[in-house]
Formats: sequence, C-alpha cells, structure tokens
Amino acid sequence: MPINPFEARLPSLSGPALDLAPVTPDDDTDLPAIAVSLYIETGGDIVVDTMKGETRTVTVADFSIFPVGVRRVRATGTDASGIHALLVD
Repeated sequence: MPINPFEARLPSLSGPALDLAPVTPDDDTDLPAIAVSLYIETGGDIVVDTMKGETRTVTVADFSIFPVGVRRVRATGTDASGIHALLVD
C-alpha cells in the first residue's frame, strides 16, 4: 500500500491543493467549493467573483495559475478555457 503524505496533514492555503475540479463558467451559480486558486489552460479574459464579493476581469496567459480565492467564474466576459478550481477541502 502506498504511503499517503496527506493523511495527517491539515489543509493549507500555502499548498498543495488536495484536489482540482473542472469549471464551467456560469453567471448565476457559485462553484461547489471555494477555489483557493484557478488553473487556466488557454489564456484570455476571465471574470470572477472573489471571496471578498467583488467581480473582477483579468486577462491571463496560457497555463496560468490565478492565486485568488474564487467563488464564481462568470460566463459573460470569460473567453479563457480549460479552467480548473484548485481545492483544499
């Protein structure tokens, strides 16, 4: 049986994430869990609602890590693709 280095470790914002989940941008629905950051495969504009409740538009490059707590990725205005939420819970 392989050793699990995460077994006795508490989730931490300083990394690493415990899971990742694909994100489908949606103007009306929050992510199922708060993302501690996003990974974006194909760059472009991304519109997010932050943990602070602000809506922000950011242009990101291909293969970017976006290290901001995100509750929603909005469809309107988002043309980046291959978006994944990095999760600690």
